[in-house]
Amino acid sequence: MSDAKPKILIQLDGDTQASTFDAVVAADAGVDHLLRHHGVRPEEVRDLVHGAIFTRAADQLNRTAIFVGGSDVTAGESLLAEVCRTFFGPMRVSVMMDSSGANTTAAAAVLAAEAHVPLRGATVLVLAATGPVGRRVAHLLAGEGAEVRAASRSLDRARAVCETVATRIPRAKIGPWIASTPQETAAAAQGCRIVIAAGVPGVELMPADVRRQCRDLVTAIDLNAVPPAGLEGVDPRDRATNRDGVTCYGALGIGATKMKIHKAAIRKLFESNDQVLDVDEIFALARSL
Repeated sequence: MSDAKPKILIQLDGDTQASTFDAVVAADAGVDHLLRHHGVRPEEVRDLVHGAIFTRAADQLNRTAIFVGGSDVTAGESLLAEVCRTFFGPMRVSVMMDSSGANTTAAAAVLAAEAHVPLRGATVLVLAATGPVGRRVAHLLAGEGAEVRAASRSLDRARAVCETVATRIPRAKIGPWIASTPQETAAAAQGCRIVIAAGVPGVELMPADVRRQCRDLVTAIDLNAVPPAGLEGVDPRDRATNRDGVTCYGALGIGATKMKIHKAAIRKLFESNDQVLDVDEIFALARSL
């Protein structure tokens, strides 16, 4: 009979109610006990982490892990940083950050894109690149050697994203583009092999006639499941669906892969006690599946 401790996942969520979605995925990933904390602020993290690292013997710390969620990615980043600052020496547990599902969704989107177009040297347009998912999509694409066009309705915000990506990835080929009108979007999309729309629910970012004008386009990915589509004419259920000669994915088509990645990442947390799963680590895991 095994004396292994049950797997405990501690959910740190900055929202007023801890995410039910994240809780269900944790249960489906095989977590034995889920401890949910909502409204968590950075100054409260230390005591919660101490509760995680001082309650089990060192050789059993791989049976405890932390998940940072919530709808605010910036708040999630702050919580993750505070969690990591609290660890010392061998006194640590594995931690994963996926606020707003941004990391797992971005990983699934980029994985789908590279299934049809080699990313190194490919020109890729990311619409709504300033949002939580868009920023991570741009980061992953740049890391894979794509030439990224980070598009937004605000050129200043697009520039800020490019600067952040370039700081983290010095070799990044990324530039800001404005896409506040169909004409500007068409200009940004010309010559692109891939378009990924990462906008908020219910906002159209590219009309169908603009998409059809993109003669070099091979793959179009829309991460919005709420009507109207972010890419007009792309159905949320599309999964490598041919539309006007372009391979299209909708949010639900990408969602199946996102869920697979999310569950695999939760399970991986319990393989050791020293893992930090942020966007790059989650993408590496996605590729291995």
